[in-house]
Amino acid sequence: MQNLDSLSKFLSLILRHKPEIIGIKLDKNGWADVEELISGVNRTGRRLTYEILKEIVLTDNKQRYSFSEGHLKIRANQGHSINVDVELKEKTPPDVLYHGTADKSVASIFTYGLLPQSRLYVHLSSDKETALKVGARHGDPAILVIAAGHMAKDGYKFYLSENNVWLTKTVPAKYIWKMTSREGLNIWAKNSNSPTWS
Repeated sequence: MQNLDSLSKFLSLILRHKPEIIGIKLDKNGWADVEELISGVNRTGRRLTYEILKEIVLTDNKQRYSFSEGHLKIRANQGHSINVDVELKEKTPPDVLYHGTADKSVASIFTYGLLPQSRLYVHLSSDKETALKVGARHGDPAILVIAAGHMAKDGYKFYLSENNVWLTKTVPAKYIWKMTSREGLNIWAKNSNSPTWS
Protein backbone atom coordinates (compact mmCIF):
# COMPACT_ATOMS: atom_id res chain seq x y z
CA MET A 1 0.00 0.00 0.00
CA GLN A 2 1.33 3.43 -0.91
CA ASN A 3 2.36 5.89 1.77
CA LEU A 4 -0.33 8.56 2.26
CA ASP A 5 2.23 10.98 3.67
CA SER A 6 4.33 10.66 0.52
CA LEU A 7 1.23 11.17 -1.64
CA SER A 8 0.24 14.21 0.43
CA LYS A 9 3.68 15.75 -0.13
CA PHE A 10 3.29 15.17 -3.88
CA LEU A 11 -0.11 16.90 -3.77
CA SER A 12 1.52 19.78 -1.90
CA LEU A 13 4.08 20.14 -4.69
CA ILE A 14 1.29 20.23 -7.29
CA LEU A 15 -1.15 22.50 -5.47
CA ARG A 16 1.44 24.98 -4.16
CA HIS A 17 4.20 25.04 -6.71
CA LYS A 18 4.07 22.98 -9.91
CA PRO A 19 0.62 21.96 -11.19
CA GLU A 20 2.12 21.64 -14.67
CA ILE A 21 4.01 18.46 -13.73
CA ILE A 22 0.73 16.54 -13.97
CA GLY A 23 -0.66 18.71 -16.78
CA ILE A 24 -3.23 20.74 -14.84
CA LYS A 25 -3.77 24.42 -14.11
CA LEU A 26 -4.95 26.17 -10.98
CA ASP A 27 -7.50 28.96 -11.24
CA LYS A 28 -6.74 32.47 -9.97
CA ASN A 29 -7.76 31.46 -6.44
CA GLY A 30 -5.59 28.35 -6.36
CA TRP A 31 -8.35 25.80 -6.98
CA ALA A 32 -7.75 22.61 -8.97
CA ASP A 33 -10.50 20.50 -10.48
CA VAL A 34 -10.66 17.30 -8.38
CA GLU A 35 -11.24 14.96 -11.36
CA GLU A 36 -8.36 16.54 -13.31
CA LEU A 37 -6.09 16.28 -10.26
CA ILE A 38 -6.90 12.60 -9.73
CA SER A 39 -6.35 11.77 -13.42
CA GLY A 40 -3.10 13.75 -13.51
CA VAL A 41 -1.68 12.09 -10.40
CA ASN A 42 -2.61 8.63 -11.70
CA ARG A 43 -0.77 9.34 -14.96
CA THR A 44 2.47 9.54 -12.91
CA GLY A 45 2.05 5.92 -11.77
CA ARG A 46 0.75 6.85 -8.32
CA ARG A 47 -2.69 5.65 -7.24
CA LEU A 48 -5.18 8.35 -6.26
CA THR A 49 -8.95 7.98 -5.92
CA TYR A 50 -11.51 10.41 -4.56
CA GLU A 51 -11.67 8.32 -1.35
CA ILE A 52 -7.89 8.49 -0.89
CA LEU A 53 -7.89 12.23 -1.60
CA LYS A 54 -10.67 12.77 0.94
CA GLU A 55 -8.72 10.77 3.54
CA ILE A 56 -5.60 12.88 2.92
CA VAL A 57 -7.54 16.13 3.34
CA LEU A 58 -9.28 14.93 6.52
CA THR A 59 -6.24 13.37 8.22
CA ASP A 60 -3.41 15.70 7.19
CA ASN A 61 -1.94 16.87 10.50
CA LYS A 62 -1.03 20.25 9.03
CA GLN A 63 -4.46 20.72 7.42
CA ARG A 64 -2.76 21.71 4.17
CA TYR A 65 -5.82 21.36 1.91
CA SER A 66 -9.44 22.42 1.57
CA PHE A 67 -12.26 21.22 -0.65
CA SER A 68 -14.70 23.64 -2.22
CA GLU A 69 -18.37 23.27 -1.41
CA GLY A 70 -19.51 20.12 -3.15
CA HIS A 71 -15.93 18.79 -3.27
CA LEU A 72 -15.55 19.56 -6.98
CA LYS A 73 -12.35 21.55 -6.39
CA ILE A 74 -9.39 21.41 -4.01
CA ARG A 75 -6.60 23.81 -3.08
CA ALA A 76 -3.69 24.23 -0.70
CA ASN A 77 -4.52 26.59 2.17
CA GLN A 78 -1.21 28.46 2.03
CA GLY A 79 2.46 28.07 1.15
CA HIS A 80 2.23 28.84 -2.57
CA SER A 81 5.18 29.95 -4.65
CA ILE A 82 2.91 30.56 -7.66
CA ASN A 83 0.88 33.74 -7.74
CA VAL A 84 -2.64 32.82 -6.67
CA ASP A 85 -5.13 34.60 -4.43
CA VAL A 86 -6.42 32.13 -1.85
CA GLU A 87 -8.81 34.83 -0.63
CA LEU A 88 -7.10 35.39 2.69
CA LYS A 89 -8.94 37.64 5.10
CA GLU A 90 -6.98 40.34 6.88
CA LYS A 91 -6.91 39.76 10.65
CA THR A 92 -5.54 41.55 13.69
CA PRO A 93 -2.72 39.35 15.01
CA PRO A 94 -1.97 38.61 18.67
CA ASP A 95 0.74 40.75 20.27
CA VAL A 96 3.33 38.03 19.73
CA LEU A 97 3.82 35.39 17.03
CA TYR A 98 6.67 32.91 16.48
CA HIS A 99 8.86 31.77 13.61
CA GLY A 100 11.03 28.65 13.61
CA THR A 101 14.26 28.62 11.66
CA ALA A 102 17.75 27.14 11.69
CA ASP A 103 20.11 28.76 14.18
CA LYS A 104 22.60 29.34 11.35
CA SER A 105 20.07 31.66 9.65
CA VAL A 106 19.52 33.97 12.64
CA ALA A 107 22.37 36.41 11.92
CA SER A 108 21.11 36.97 8.38
CA ILE A 109 17.53 37.43 9.62
CA PHE A 110 18.66 40.07 12.11
CA THR A 111 20.27 41.90 9.18
CA TYR A 112 17.60 41.55 6.50
CA GLY A 113 14.48 40.61 8.44
CA LEU A 114 12.20 37.70 7.57
CA LEU A 115 11.50 37.45 3.84
CA PRO A 116 9.09 35.08 2.09
CA GLN A 117 11.92 33.48 0.07
CA SER A 118 10.24 31.30 -2.57
CA ARG A 119 6.77 31.69 -1.04
CA LEU A 120 4.28 34.52 -1.28
CA TYR A 121 4.26 35.18 2.49
CA VAL A 122 6.32 34.73 5.64
CA HIS A 123 4.75 31.98 7.76
CA LEU A 124 4.28 32.57 11.51
CA SER A 125 2.71 30.48 14.25
CA SER A 126 0.79 31.39 17.36
CA ASP A 127 2.66 28.87 19.53
CA LYS A 128 6.30 28.14 20.34
CA GLU A 129 5.95 24.38 19.90
CA THR A 130 5.01 24.64 16.21
CA ALA A 131 7.86 27.09 15.62
CA LEU A 132 10.30 24.67 17.27
CA LYS A 133 9.16 21.80 15.02
CA VAL A 134 9.55 23.98 11.92
CA GLY A 135 13.00 25.13 13.02
CA ALA A 136 14.13 21.57 13.69
CA ARG A 137 13.39 20.66 10.06
CA HIS A 138 16.14 23.05 8.98
CA GLY A 139 18.90 22.05 11.41
CA ASP A 140 19.76 23.24 14.92
CA PRO A 141 16.51 25.12 15.71
CA ALA A 142 16.00 28.69 16.81
CA ILE A 143 12.71 30.30 17.76
CA LEU A 144 12.17 33.91 16.80
CA VAL A 145 9.61 36.03 18.60
CA ILE A 146 7.74 38.49 16.37
CA ALA A 147 6.21 41.69 17.75
CA ALA A 148 3.15 41.23 15.57
CA GLY A 149 0.94 43.60 17.53
CA HIS A 150 3.40 46.45 17.04
CA MET A 151 3.79 45.58 13.38
CA ALA A 152 0.03 45.78 12.91
CA LYS A 153 -0.06 49.17 14.66
CA ASP A 154 2.68 50.31 12.28
CA GLY A 155 0.56 49.39 9.27
CA TYR A 156 1.73 45.87 8.36
CA LYS A 157 -1.05 43.54 7.25
CA PHE A 158 -1.56 40.05 8.63
CA TYR A 159 -3.70 37.20 7.33
CA LEU A 160 -4.82 33.95 8.91
CA SER A 161 -5.01 30.91 6.63
CA GLU A 162 -7.70 28.22 6.80
CA ASN A 163 -5.29 26.02 8.78
CA ASN A 164 -4.39 28.77 11.27
CA VAL A 165 -1.02 29.83 9.90
CA TRP A 166 -0.37 33.56 10.26
CA LEU A 167 0.94 35.19 7.09
CA THR A 168 2.53 38.55 6.34
CA LYS A 169 4.62 39.84 3.44
CA THR A 170 7.78 40.58 5.43
CA VAL A 171 9.02 41.07 9.00
CA PRO A 172 11.66 43.80 9.42
CA ALA A 173 14.49 42.93 11.83
CA LYS A 174 13.47 45.56 14.36
CA TYR A 175 10.35 43.51 15.22
CA ILE A 176 12.25 40.28 15.89
CA TRP A 177 13.64 38.85 19.13
CA LYS A 178 15.39 35.54 19.60
CA MET A 179 14.18 33.16 22.27
CA THR A 180 17.30 32.00 24.08
CA SER A 181 16.18 29.25 26.47
CA ARG A 182 16.13 25.93 24.65
CA GLU A 183 14.83 24.07 27.70
CA GLY A 184 11.85 26.04 28.93
CA LEU A 185 11.40 28.10 25.76
CA ASN A 186 10.28 30.97 27.92
CA ILE A 187 13.28 33.28 28.34
CA TRP A 188 13.64 35.93 25.68
CA ALA A 189 16.66 38.08 24.94
CA LYS A 190 16.78 40.99 22.55
CA ASN A 191 19.40 40.92 19.87
CA SER A 192 21.37 44.03 18.92
CA ASN A 193 18.79 44.94 16.28
CA SER A 194 15.83 44.51 18.61
CA PRO A 195 12.99 46.99 18.60
CA THR A 196 13.13 49.92 20.96
CA TRP A 197 9.41 49.89 21.68
CA SER A 198 8.30 49.01 25.19
